[in-house]
Amino acid sequence: MDAYKPFEPQCYNFEIGTHQNKKVIWIAFPYNTKLIQHLKQHTSAQWSRSNKKWYVLDKTSYRKLFGIEAMVMSSHVLADVNAVNHSAFNRFVEQLQLKGYSPNTMRTYSTEFVQLLKVIKTTKAESLSSEKLRSYFLYCIKTLKLSENTIHSRMNAIKFYYEQVLKRKKVFIEVPRPKKPSTLPKTLSAGDIRKMFSAVENKKHLLILKLCYGMGLRVSEIVNLKIADIDSKRMQVLISRGKGKKDRYAILPNSVLELLRAYYKEYKPTKYLFEGQDGGQYNIRSVQLMFKNTMRKAKIYKKIGVHGLRHSFATHLIEQGTDIRFVQDLLGHNNIKTTMIYTSLTDQTRRKIKSPLDNL
Repeated sequence: MDAYKPFEPQCYNFEIGTHQNKKVIWIAFPYNTKLIQHLKQHTSAQWSRSNKKWYVLDKTSYRKLFGIEAMVMSSHVLADVNAVNHSAFNRFVEQLQLKGYSPNTMRTYSTEFVQLLKVIKTTKAESLSSEKLRSYFLYCIKTLKLSENTIHSRMNAIKFYYEQVLKRKKVFIEVPRPKKPSTLPKTLSAGDIRKMFSAVENKKHLLILKLCYGMGLRVSEIVNLKIADIDSKRMQVLISRGKGKKDRYAILPNSVLELLRAYYKEYKPTKYLFEGQDGGQYNIRSVQLMFKNTMRKAKIYKKIGVHGLRHSFATHLIEQGTDIRFVQDLLGHNNIKTTMIYTSLTDQTRRKIKSPLDNL
């Protein structure tokens, strides 16, 4: 099986379809015992006698394994929506696609819009008035007790439908938004980060964590890193199509070069810097679980996710005197106000102020 890379198009042909009233991924390839063995080893594929093809159920995990674009939503979720609103949902998704929204945003918006469609049942979505929508959001707050952030997310999705799909610009004028809580990003101290690194024995895991912190990357950006993006001569890394589909350059830390080369020799990635066991991108969820396990192993009990390494990167940069504009560029923020939140965590002068209690 050395002659091919797992599940690449030159070996397998994938097609989304339906079989026995279920959504499936058809897998076609010239008869080859090694390919069949490989397919059975890594999937639960079954043979369809009527279609003369192999197939698996259409799941997100298989789409990722095969390099197929992720589903906007699984079919069973839409099954809870009355048929009168199926066309509204389809138009909603098509408009998101035309606007070029990311798969994550499409899934979030679609999930939130479906919640409205499920509640209104046989009422057509396009017939809802501003007053009806206002009542619906009051129901979300009072009955469902959704958080302010969830309400904002749901409002954004529904607003997209009425303004971008139906072109009704004034529907939301009478629907106020709840005030979002003002929270500070969670960070780790330099000491905790050193302690965390010391608890990692696996080269791959250590490199992932060091790059997340050392370059201030989002977890989606770390798994999207390609070998071709790394320029060790100029000591920079291209972050391709980050949040908002923007490209930017990050600084490659000098201290990581030796580990990077050792990792490359041992793991031999082919396209992405970090790949799964069967090739293709490393799974975001795997990075999150690895971070959680590492924190527990290092006996650091702060409630913080892997994104906290990005927050720590920004905070520590500002603490060492880096200009806020450079920090903004390195993080890929559109608005300087987003970056300014880190100054609340790094005001050294404020930390030196003594409480009057200490003078008693």
